[in-house]
Amino acid sequence: MDLSDIETRIEREIDDAEATVTQPRGPEDDDHLAARVVSPAFEGETLVDQHEMVYDALEEYMTDEIHALELKTYTPEQHDA
Repeated sequence: MDLSDIETRIEREIDDAEATVTQPRGPEDDDHLAARVVSPAFEGETLVDQHEMVYDALEEYMTDEIHALELKTYTPEQHDA
């Protein structure tokens, strides 16, 4: 699984998103990922809804390739503060 493919998928599915995906436990634990996603699409959405948007974008990966995903979502204003 290529991390850039996951970033691209998130960015394609969520308007104006910037995604960074890492392997916080190292490459030997490649099904545990962390993602930081910044998008104006998150404005006015609850944290749960923001995370759901990311999970929806990664739906096909979530059952087979990604076992766990640590998510941090921000609006541009939150991220720049």
